[in-house]
Amino acid sequence: MRRIDLLTQACDPATLTVGQLMQDALFTCTARTDALTIGRLMTKQNFGGLPVIGETGDLVGLVTEYDLLQAMIEGRDLRKVLASEIMTTHPLTAREDMGLEEVANLFQDRYVTRLPVVRGTRLVGIVARRDLLHGYMKASQYWS
Repeated sequence: MRRIDLLTQACDPATLTVGQLMQDALFTCTARTDALTIGRLMTKQNFGGLPVIGETGDLVGLVTEYDLLQAMIEGRDLRKVLASEIMTTHPLTAREDMGLEEVANLFQDRYVTRLPVVRGTRLVGIVARRDLLHGYMKASQYWS
């Protein structure tokens, strides 16, 4: 759930933070999860990417639609491909205290659609471009 969904009073959209905008109910996988399982989860939940976490909840990578499609194009059997083989290691991340403008610029400058949100190295959420738009619209309905 996004914290912004609980907003019931005026809020300047410019003051919104990633912590307010991010989804904190996460679906994740481990480095040993097979690509077929990841693909099924992503299509069922309508996700474009899935964070990969280690045993302690630290972010270790990100598997995206692109990664899965690349494995398919290469003719690989997704049942035998592990997340560790196709994931992006050290993905670009966001912090909870980042402002809307800062993260929006990051999305635009780096051509990404979603970012894992970390506290240190621990995964605490995920924020997508649509979350920024959703939060801006939600805050704007109260702000004049």
